[in-house]
Amino acid sequence: MSERKTQERDMHFRLVDMGYLAMIILPLLAAILLQIFTELPTGGEGLSITGARVFAEIPMPLMPLLITEAMVNSWLIIITIVGVCLYLTHGLTVKGGGIRQIAAEWVVTKVDGIIRDNMEPVFHAGYAPFIMTILAISACSSLMSLVGLFPPTADVNIIAGWSILVFALITKNKLKAGIGSYAKGFLEPIPVMLPMNILSEVATPVSMTFRHFGNVLSGTVIAALVAWALAGLSNLVLGWLPGFLGDIPFLQVGIPAILSVYFDIFSGCIQAYIFAMLTMLNISGAYPGDDVLAERAARKQRKAKLAQ
Repeated sequence: MSERKTQERDMHFRLVDMGYLAMIILPLLAAILLQIFTELPTGGEGLSITGARVFAEIPMPLMPLLITEAMVNSWLIIITIVGVCLYLTHGLTVKGGGIRQIAAEWVVTKVDGIIRDNMEPVFHAGYAPFIMTILAISACSSLMSLVGLFPPTADVNIIAGWSILVFALITKNKLKAGIGSYAKGFLEPIPVMLPMNILSEVATPVSMTFRHFGNVLSGTVIAALVAWALAGLSNLVLGWLPGFLGDIPFLQVGIPAILSVYFDIFSGCIQAYIFAMLTMLNISGAYPGDDVLAERAARKQRKAKLAQ
């Protein structure tokens, strides 16, 4: 009976593992199939650089809600990341062991180390999952271009959504010392600086958005321009070859792949790390630690007086 229960438990464990693996693989396959079956013909041999395609429009009171390629790919990436997290944490034990548990513990240790080095761990230790999510989504979004899919990081609306969320967390931290302290900050060092301080407040999410978006989009455009130019150069230099050989863009072999390694892998991962670093620094810098401690001390004194 005990052996049968063990077999059933092992079978259930494997089935759950297969479900998690499906969550990792199927979203990518779905994105590739969606790209294949919905891609429109370019209508010629010229260079075509377009943004995210619009799949549907949902009528809304102010303006229609567009279901774009970037939005769909973002949700597919989220499903994949959730599947990876569930797979790595499935079957964790206190004793440890196993490649998956070692990988999960390594990721947690590294992210906790980044938080400890760039934020005050006493106040901001709980931000580790959020920072890891930003890193994972941003990096995976940029890497989608390796398989010919539209990277969500090349859509300014996606990056703007992340920046607005970060801005909300920054404002939340600034309000920890009270709305009075937050409002007072706009009048420092002198009241005449109020317009500049308001502009500085708004500039944070705007700069984060366009820094990330601009770097990713520029890499995509440069890679497309180089591939197009190499195709034309190949036709000009080697077009004299007989038969179908003259139509093969030999000069496109190798160089676009090298550019893809830089722009899609190296630059994409670097931009994800920079965005996460700016998120940590802005959130940590917005926390009025001294004011919060002073308010807590004053609160304790008031409670002590009331107790007497």
